[in-house]
Amino acid sequence: MALHIAPSFEALEKLAHTRGADLIKRKLLDPKLNRGRGAQTNRAGRFERETREAFDDGWSEAETEAEPLKAFETIEHIERARTIITRNDSPDVGFDRSINAYRGCEHGCSYCFARQTHSYLGHSAGIDFERDIYVKVNAIELLRRELADKRYKPKPIAMGTNTDPYQPAERKHRLTRQILEVMLETRHPVTICTKSALVVRDMDILQPLAELGLVRVALSVTSMDHILSRKMEPRASTPAKRLEALRLLSEAGIPTMVMAAPMIPAINDMELERILDAAAAQGVKNAGMVLLRLPGEVREIFREWLLRHFPDRLRHVLSLVRDTRDGKDYDSEWGKRMTGEGPYAVLLQQRLEKARERYGLNQKLPALRTDLFVPPRLEDRQMSLF
Repeated sequence: MALHIAPSFEALEKLAHTRGADLIKRKLLDPKLNRGRGAQTNRAGRFERETREAFDDGWSEAETEAEPLKAFETIEHIERARTIITRNDSPDVGFDRSINAYRGCEHGCSYCFARQTHSYLGHSAGIDFERDIYVKVNAIELLRRELADKRYKPKPIAMGTNTDPYQPAERKHRLTRQILEVMLETRHPVTICTKSALVVRDMDILQPLAELGLVRVALSVTSMDHILSRKMEPRASTPAKRLEALRLLSEAGIPTMVMAAPMIPAINDMELERILDAAAAQGVKNAGMVLLRLPGEVREIFREWLLRHFPDRLRHVLSLVRDTRDGKDYDSEWGKRMTGEGPYAVLLQQRLEKARERYGLNQKLPALRTDLFVPPRLEDRQMSLF
């Protein structure tokens, strides 16, 4: 195996308009190696001092078909976290605390804003983000301890704010389910955002939470086109499965909303009304939308994704993105980062409001209760003096 310096994104973008898509694809990973992944490369994170990339120069012994594929299998890392409830003071989101039981996400969305967080772990925001999954095995223990703190004041805890709580690893580890069990035990309010139909597995917990006014669930649906959805979110549930989950949750009396997120200019933005129409048919009463945002390494990973799947639209998509971000790929300013600005962003927001009104998706979901909270009991070997 030899090493070479990977071509810059600017060079690849130029190739898209000079020498064609076939050449671009040869510059990216072999499709056999990243089948089922959203990222196209695995460049080192921004904190690493060196950037290296291996390729077969023909001098090494022939490899079997299975050997190169093995390098791209999912790897689980056991993590013992120090805390589990994360705080934030952002005015752009409707919560001040959240829980993420996993780091990294196997769904593989190329545009995921959380990708850049993997760089803090010494990993790439590319393939590593969707391959190296960290499992916080002590999440339940920490949650009980933090909720039992006498200084703790209950407010809704958001799940699915960074990585999906119902990604494939949840089938095995069931951390999200155990967290919901603690929420029910302590009568604590919780919100969930996911792209996975696995959420219906926990209906037996979500239903009693809903009866107490303690839960809201949002499912993100980005496209009704199965082929496009598979390109955008390789290992997430299909659109049909997500719509079925919305129906089952709604029929069970669980406050549910659909999120058309993200809306990508010239890729899936034309489907906004179709997504909301389909969700309304499932009994959903509310809808939201988030415009594509490309912080840090995400902008480069998304460009590579465009070069792989839509090289002919590359310049048009990026031009529209920059039109919503004051001429930049991303604007992190509060109040703008989720919605963007300019004519295109305003038009998209107007379309959302019109569609919400047309399909009855502008009904306000009930506020979550905080007055029922009961701190959990901790098993303590030391007896109390009082």
